[in-house]
Amino acid sequence: MTRFRPCIDLHTGQVKQIVGGTLDSSTSELKTNYVSKHPAGYYAKLYRDNALEGAHVIMLGPRNDEAAQEALAAWPGHLQVGGGINDKNAALWIEHGASKVIITSFLFPDGQFSQERLDAVLAALGGDKNKLVIDLSCRRRGDDRWFVAMNKWQTVTDMEVTEESIKSLEPYCTEFLIHAADNEGLQKGIDEKLVEKLATWCSIPVTYAGGGRNLDDLELVKRLSNGRVDLTIGSALDCFGGTGVKFDECVRWNLQQTSSSHSSTFIL
Repeated sequence: MTRFRPCIDLHTGQVKQIVGGTLDSSTSELKTNYVSKHPAGYYAKLYRDNALEGAHVIMLGPRNDEAAQEALAAWPGHLQVGGGINDKNAALWIEHGASKVIITSFLFPDGQFSQERLDAVLAALGGDKNKLVIDLSCRRRGDDRWFVAMNKWQTVTDMEVTEESIKSLEPYCTEFLIHAADNEGLQKGIDEKLVEKLATWCSIPVTYAGGGRNLDDLELVKRLSNGRVDLTIGSALDCFGGTGVKFDECVRWNLQQTSSSHSSTFIL
C-alpha cells in the first residue's frame, strides 16, 4: 500500500528544503527552496499528532546533531535518522530514540561498496536488520541507469541500482530509502522509470523521494508501483513553504488508503 512519507531535512541545524543536486560544501552553490522558522521538534510533533509513521530525519552535513536529537525526543521510537551514520554511532542514535538508522556514505569508502562496513554497522546494531535502512539515493547516468550517490549526493559510486544490487542488500536491512537526486527539490515530477523498477526489484519496503509535487504524484506512484513504493513529498508541501499540496491533504490521502485496504480485506 503506497503511503505518503514525511521528512525533516536538516542543514546547519535548521529545517530546510534544498535542491539536491546543489548540496555540496560550497554554500555559494547551495540552492535552498525553504528555511523554516520552526525547529525540528515542531515537525516531529506534527507527524506524531497525525500518526505519520516512517518519517526520515536527514542530517545534511555538520552541526545537525542537536536538532536531530530534538526531533527524536519529540517522538521517540518512531522516526528514522540518517546522515553521517557509521558503525561507531549507529547504536547511539537508536539510544537517542531513532526507530531505525539510515546509512549511505559509510558503505562506500572511496566510492566503492564495502561489505565489511555493512557487516560492521549491522554488528553495532546487535545484528538486528530491522533497525537498519540502506539509502541508495542515486543519480541518473544515461538512459534508465542509476548509480548510488554519496557525500550529499555529489560523489557517484561504483554501485549501479539494479535488481542484482538490490537483492544483494535486502538480507541486511529492513527497507530502502532512495532519493532521485537529480529530481530532488525541483518539483518537476518524479522519475517514473525508477519508481517502476523499484517496484519490480524490491521485495522489502522502499521509499522514493525526489520531485513529488502533489496528490496526483501520490496516485501516480501508487499506480506505477502497484502500491509497493512509498513517496516522500518535501518542497511542494505547504508546511515547507510549497504551494503544490497541503500537508493535511496528504494525511487524508493516507487515511483513505488505509480505509480502502481495510474495506478490500473485509470484502475478501
